[in-house]
Amino acid sequence: MRIPRVHLPVALQSGAEHELPPGAVDHLVRVLRLPVGRELRVFDGQGQEFNATLAEAGKRGARVLVHDAVRATCSSPLRVTLAQALARGEKMDWIIQKATELGVAAIQPIQTERTEVRLGEERSERRMAHWRGVVIGACEQCGRADVPALESPLPLSDWLARVLMVPMPFDQVRLFLDPEAGSDFGSASGEPRSLIVAVGPEGGFSARELALFAHARFAGRRLGPRVLRTETAGIAMLAIAQSRWGDLGTGG
Repeated sequence: MRIPRVHLPVALQSGAEHELPPGAVDHLVRVLRLPVGRELRVFDGQGQEFNATLAEAGKRGARVLVHDAVRATCSSPLRVTLAQALARGEKMDWIIQKATELGVAAIQPIQTERTEVRLGEERSERRMAHWRGVVIGACEQCGRADVPALESPLPLSDWLARVLMVPMPFDQVRLFLDPEAGSDFGSASGEPRSLIVAVGPEGGFSARELALFAHARFAGRRLGPRVLRTETAGIAMLAIAQSRWGDLGTGG
């Protein structure tokens, strides 16, 4: 039987007891009906993972007892930042979930000129809380002990300004997906350890945005002969990148 995994956003150490988050209590105790003493895995989101047992379970909550540390091996050697144009409803959830499963290091939702989704401050906070839950759930499912950074939505121009403030490492590649680009994604040379890729909305990036990318030292790349939807493009890109420069297909 598969061992359930739970994210605990605290410093973990052998012998300590911790309260389970409400969502974990609902799933483990009320849905799965796990008994006290059931073996679990807990991870801190920073790369540490421990064996644990369910020490207490009741109407008021549940606690776990942390045991010995285990080796966490799911972090990708390729650090990918996915800048994703906001997509509607479940499409954005799907992108975030699958990007997490494919080892993305950071996710930056972006607002572009042709993005149809508009988030006010209050709605943005609600969506961020929801997306964080999607990220945690994906990590618990896929075996990651590190939780990718999920940044607050930004206009594309503001995000690119932030990127420009950080010196570009020699092993970093900056790309944006463009079905009309003259080069394929797989033609990127070298062995990058850091990859930043921007994915636009269904209508693509505007001419002004293409100029902003050029100023920020981003190159346009196409994924192939077919035009992919925004919820497909980033995931396809991650699969290609992890297969070529990361750990997809390595067997761990």
